[in-house]
Amino acid sequence: MTGNLYRGQAGLPFSSSLRVYEPLEAFPVDEQEQLADAGSQLGSRDAVEYAELLASLGRITREGGDPFPTGRTDLVRVTRIRDENDADRLLYCPSQLVIRAGLAANALMEGIHGPLAELLIPEEQRDRHQERINRVNAARGSKTVHTRASTWGIPFSWFSLFQESDRTDVVESAGRIVTVRVWAPLTDALERARFAVANLALAAPDLDMLDDLTQLTEWLELFHVQSMVELDYGAVADKVYPDESPMDVRLGIECLAEGDMTGAAAAYRRLASRWIPIRQLARAS
Repeated sequence: MTGNLYRGQAGLPFSSSLRVYEPLEAFPVDEQEQLADAGSQLGSRDAVEYAELLASLGRITREGGDPFPTGRTDLVRVTRIRDENDADRLLYCPSQLVIRAGLAANALMEGIHGPLAELLIPEEQRDRHQERINRVNAARGSKTVHTRASTWGIPFSWFSLFQESDRTDVVESAGRIVTVRVWAPLTDALERARFAVANLALAAPDLDMLDDLTQLTEWLELFHVQSMVELDYGAVADKVYPDESPMDVRLGIECLAEGDMTGAAAAYRRLASRWIPIRQLARAS
């Protein structure tokens, strides 16, 4: 399956995700049975990733020009952890594709490529998808989006949530890295984010990363305390792994807090040398 996944990603933009997995009791009662059933039926993580890839490719080639997910099915990612009593627990992350597609389309329309986006996604299709969003919102109690996505690179603010000692899963196929997934308990991720916000607010209040981290912290605070946070590198992992970005971000923030501009600049240069070439691929022909 991983081989199929890697081949299917060839030629597509690098896409990375930040996800939060919550225990079943964190979801509204009317969603719990649906989540549990979906998680048990899909089986392995590879199967979920491959199903999502096929669905996205199918939307691109769908007749009628509607690129949005219909909402007929919603994939669920599941992970297993050990709780404080050393017992297995399952955590769930619903894909919420209808909601996320609507948010992405709105961001595209409001960005610098808005006029082009209007040509690619006609108003009729956007209106039809808004009706889907309204139906989903009316039917579900959980309004929080569990996944954030980024193309052509990973926002530096995401790395502040993780450290080198965190659990790391490296998925390989045919000598290539399909993805790398780094995991942290929500409580640890929040503590690290708040540390970064507090230090940047004092040392570099004009830094764009401070706004990103503030929004990230507010988002994480919406979830159950026993959740897990996952950084899924996606196909970009094959270009950057082994990756020391979490350490470089942490060192950069610590250097700023201590007034060590030389150390902060060195950390940024390491980050830039690793990620600017990736971001430049977005403009390559």
